[in-house]
Amino acid sequence: MATHMSQTKGLEADQAAARPGPLAELRYVARQPILDAAGHVHGYDLIFRNAPECIFRRDPEMAVETMLDNEVLFGLERLSNGMPAFISCTAEALTDNLVLVLTPSLTVLGVPANLEPTPRLVDTCRTLKARGFRVALDDFAWHQDLRPLLDRADYVRMDFRKFQGADRQQLEQLEPDAIRLVAQKVETQDDLRQAQTMGFSLFQGDYFCHPTLLKKRKIPSNRMYHFEIVRELYRDPLDVRKVSQLVRSDGALMYRLLRLANSPVYGLYQEVRSIETAIRFLGETAFRRIVSVAVLSELNCDQPAEILQMGLLRARFCELAARVFGQDPAEQYLVGMFSLLPVMLSVTMEEIVAHLPFRTDISLALMGTVNPERMPLTWLELHERGDWEACDRLLASRNGSSIQLAQAYEEALIWAAAASPGTA
Repeated sequence: MATHMSQTKGLEADQAAARPGPLAELRYVARQPILDAAGHVHGYDLIFRNAPECIFRRDPEMAVETMLDNEVLFGLERLSNGMPAFISCTAEALTDNLVLVLTPSLTVLGVPANLEPTPRLVDTCRTLKARGFRVALDDFAWHQDLRPLLDRADYVRMDFRKFQGADRQQLEQLEPDAIRLVAQKVETQDDLRQAQTMGFSLFQGDYFCHPTLLKKRKIPSNRMYHFEIVRELYRDPLDVRKVSQLVRSDGALMYRLLRLANSPVYGLYQEVRSIETAIRFLGETAFRRIVSVAVLSELNCDQPAEILQMGLLRARFCELAARVFGQDPAEQYLVGMFSLLPVMLSVTMEEIVAHLPFRTDISLALMGTVNPERMPLTWLELHERGDWEACDRLLASRNGSSIQLAQAYEEALIWAAAASPGTA
């Protein structure tokens, strides 16, 4: 029975991938983390192409509710790593109970603040909260008519740059901690500090990927050891003896490596207790990958865990997407994995690539040069921001498949969650 169900789901997925139109657009989903002041993930904003109109519209011919169940509900927990998933809604999706296919404990329903707060909408929000959903009032700007919705909201989300004095005064009249304020469009560390002083407690934007970098800062001496491991790791042929010696010299790194080797993501049926066993069971390619993950987690130890998650997601995505863009998968895995090293070390990429064993074009891609080697990473960065039109323009130059890349993104999300040392 289980095998038959698995085969059926696989067939449905293949059929879905082959169909154009609304289903293709539905699979186009990105996520953006929402962090607290300590840098911990509070939840993820799931951004669907042409949503919410696409994913919630009624369409008997396409059976959109079943489609939503298969494409969103089935993957909601893995898309959000089990954290709250913020999903924008239309009035129809709320009042006609289309959102009931979603998991209440995982879902924060985004209610646009420009919707007319009719008695039916207000009552619907109350009923949905009683079922276990949480409610976010999106694109907030104070208006007296919004009070009934505010009384039922758990979150208020808005571009913090548009937060006016009147907004603050009205929200301060609510019960303390009754509503959490989510600052959107937080792009820099200065933005973060400003949003914090304005009373926001949750933050969404690229700020955590853009630390203040000191151009004259060097890679910390205690991190150069990890760069030596990376250099040895990507020599061909692999000097197993030397890599083993280097890894054994770092107890924390060795511990991470063994945890990863024994995690479900690698599917080994025998416990791995040594580096030699890991190489024998995994093979050199997987061994290189697993040591890279362990090294990356060590380099990220002083930064939010979401940075490591993004690094792993980028690595796997760039590897899977490499052939669409005519690139080498092994090289693209490294481009994705090391693209966030400046964030982890607060050092410029120029300083970093000088110590990494990459050919010139790969180094230039990491430093931001527009070249073929950077195309998979550029597409993913645009995708992370939900800039679908720019994604399409970039892909059009390669005559590639958007569905193929959407599937690669979903697979990369799952792989990154499983491969993360924190979950191994």
